[in-house]
Amino acid sequence: MSPKELLSAEKAYLAQLLEAIQRCVYFLNATSHKLPFPLQGNELEAHKKDVNLFESLSSFNERFAKFQDTLASAMRHAYLLSGEKNESFLKVLAFYEKHAVIESIETWQTLRTARNLAAHDYETDYFQIAEHFNGLRELSVILYQIAGKFTIFCAGELGIKPTSNDFSNEFLDIVAPLEGVW
Repeated sequence: MSPKELLSAEKAYLAQLLEAIQRCVYFLNATSHKLPFPLQGNELEAHKKDVNLFESLSSFNERFAKFQDTLASAMRHAYLLSGEKNESFLKVLAFYEKHAVIESIETWQTLRTARNLAAHDYETDYFQIAEHFNGLRELSVILYQIAGKFTIFCAGELGIKPTSNDFSNEFLDIVAPLEGVW
């Protein structure tokens, strides 16, 4: 593969990741609307055998984790396409903090910690379960903001947009109203 073909393939891959981010935003947002936020521990306990409720909670957990992972992959990929060296992810985060895509490295680390808890925590106390999901709901808004700013960064700095517009309108409907995105 020639260097030009390789670069073209790398840009196409980022475009696919941008579309995946839009899809993640759409589905995480849709799942959040199935849940009665803010969740209350006593309500979860009272409905502890409600399969639909707990399937929606499980889906929300999984979608949050997948969204955070996909966004991190895309950020690393765009960082490399920006001509930066393959450095530690902390350097990648510092780059995006400098470009106002993320508020701070600590904010991203908080999101990553929540992602890890979402993927690996198996709590049985209904009040702690409610607290966990209410926290994820709040953090999902921050991920939406980052996704919006990252999309703008990729379009403006790299000239790369999502592969298709299949989720673009819904993505804009979700992220555009958020403070600090546009």
